[in-house]
Amino acid sequence: MTKAKHTTITIQSMRQKGEPIVMVTAYDASQASHAQDAEVDVILVGDSVGMVMLGYDTTIPVTLDDMVHHAKAVRRGAGNTMVLVDMPFASYRQTVADTVRHAARIMQEAQADGVKLEGGTAIAPHVQALTDAGIPVCGHLGLTPQSVLQLGGYRVQGRDEKTAERMFEDARALVDAGAFLIVLECVPNALGKLITDSVSVPTIGIGGGPDCSGQVLVYHDLLGLNGTHEAKFVKRYSSLRTQIVDSIRTYRNEVKERSFPTSAYGYDVAAAAVEALSARVRGSDSE
Repeated sequence: MTKAKHTTITIQSMRQKGEPIVMVTAYDASQASHAQDAEVDVILVGDSVGMVMLGYDTTIPVTLDDMVHHAKAVRRGAGNTMVLVDMPFASYRQTVADTVRHAARIMQEAQADGVKLEGGTAIAPHVQALTDAGIPVCGHLGLTPQSVLQLGGYRVQGRDEKTAERMFEDARALVDAGAFLIVLECVPNALGKLITDSVSVPTIGIGGGPDCSGQVLVYHDLLGLNGTHEAKFVKRYSSLRTQIVDSIRTYRNEVKERSFPTSAYGYDVAAAAVEALSARVRGSDSE
């Protein structure tokens, strides 16, 4: 029996029952099908696609076209799983009308179940407008990668009382504006717990501590597909990069040694016809 796709209501119900929410990123149909077969609750098409799939150093170069393209592929691979899609840099925070128009494109073209925006009080009017337009919104506080240049790098946020209080108020502003979910990235465990206990919607941690309503990890990080340094909050559940490189190297060596392919990997069904053609060619060459 196919598992029913989560909605904003069932996600809220999970929080109320204390059932952890499992989110993972995906960027194409095959990755999405892996996540769906593993029965995760939510797939996030993150703008991290820029770093793990497109080769950028940050998420900033990722465009709306990029996000729509990858989100459409994810939807095709996971038709029965809730899919949220990041709104990329500069696709919101300008005019509210632009934000709604860009989010509507994601919802219509990619058949997404909601969008994710980085920021707090400053973007609350945009969150409210999206909610009023019938578009579910997931907020994102703490380390917000689209603001990494302004933040001075990838570092833990909310370490002191002033910034912790600002983040706390940002979370409340997002909820008041209609956000149904909030991602907390790279914040102290105690602050993650405080926000989780104080707001009426679920929180999803990524370096946000064990007390969040759920957790999210990047597909490539949890599978060990990256060869780069990983954040402290990442747990590797596999080391697939090593296995993949070793497999490709073995293939390369076998081709170089002419041990692959053997006749067992070919087709003999037309052998008689080819032999007849070969005989005619030899006869023609001898004339």
